Amino acid sequence: MVQFLEVVQRNAPTSPRLQEITRRPALAKTRRFSVVIGAVLLSFVCGGTLAAEGQRVDLVDRTSLRVCADPANMPFSSDKGEGFENKIAEIVADELGVPVTYTWFPQAIGFVRNTLFAKRCDVIIGYAQGDELVLNTNHYYRTAYALVYRKNNGLDGVDTLSDPRLKDRRIGIIAGTPPSATMARLGLMTHARPYPLMVDRRYDSPAERMIADIRSGEIDAGVLWGPIAGYFASRNGEKLEVVPLLKETVGPRMIYRITFGVRNLEDEWKRELNRIIAKRQGDIDAVLLDYGVPLLDEHSNPITKPRH
Repeated sequence: MVQFLEVVQRNAPTSPRLQEITRRPALAKTRRFSVVIGAVLLSFVCGGTLAAEGQRVDLVDRTSLRVCADPANMPFSSDKGEGFENKIAEIVADELGVPVTYTWFPQAIGFVRNTLFAKRCDVIIGYAQGDELVLNTNHYYRTAYALVYRKNNGLDGVDTLSDPRLKDRRIGIIAGTPPSATMARLGLMTHARPYPLMVDRRYDSPAERMIADIRSGEIDAGVLWGPIAGYFASRNGEKLEVVPLLKETVGPRMIYRITFGVRNLEDEWKRELNRIIAKRQGDIDAVLLDYGVPLLDEHSNPITKPRH
């Protein structure tokens, strides 16, 4: 509807044009018809535009920070408030001076449609930059997919999937993620063990299963999204090596910027969140580092302490 109103607005007559029409001495019937039609269109456009502008403001609840989140998606979010996105939401809410409220929905197909687009919440705390489905804020961290393995198993120093030492190794991979395409091009899928991407994490955690399989020796290594790798590799057992894949030259990119996602056209809300990110970047970094997220600066150098 907003797009339609914009098209009408571009083609509707403006007020000076209407005044010119009313001054013409000839073609009285055409003149009266044009004035009526023009007035109707102008009224529709102006009213619709004002309604759209009002809607943009009113959609964002100012009495609380309404967050769209998965109830069981550690280390990102949980309905117990244990994820790092929960902690970051608290930082944003503190800056706004309001409480946090959640709309819970499994982060699978339909997540954005049933939460943000349904106007049940106003922000997704973690969203990859560049996806046009939502309006991205400035990014608040940058990270990469990572290779995970046990120390002293012959893989020490491996930092790229094209390393010959990975040939014939049993490597875990989340099906459908960017590294799976790279592994296929490098001939690493023959001995790979796939784990499902789309699951209800209230009942299954493929990443935790992969980490457990690495620790038990069931597989030799695994490739996971950096925040997931960093969190689970340092908990509940032997600490594993986590190596961000920064040097890949084959296949899709491995490094991504992460933003807040809001509804398209909500530019003022986006700018407000950008101001908070800039002001509280150090606090956000501290949370991410505490959860083991491998943070990268714009030159892909590791960030080991909060930025201020």
